[in-house]
Amino acid sequence: MPHSASAKKRHRQNLRNRERNRAAKSEIKTQIRKVLQSISSGDVAAATEQFRTVAKKTDQAAAKNTIHRNRAARIKSRLSARLKAAKG
Repeated sequence: MPHSASAKKRHRQNLRNRERNRAAKSEIKTQIRKVLQSISSGDVAAATEQFRTVAKKTDQAAAKNTIHRNRAARIKSRLSARLKAAKG
């Protein structure tokens, strides 16, 4: 455990940021599952709307360095490819 005041504060910050990052990552994964479920059920309109949410959430997480920007791009690319295949 930290001993100095600055180390204690840093520890509190790390715990708080960890929770925030985990929540953001979990939300992205949940939204991805919703898009994939909509695509598999054949509801392309709902999947398109949910994809917009996923794109926004991943971009926000990448901007805050919660996830890497290439990972955000990869998520959006793979989902859009599946969405495009479902449409056509």
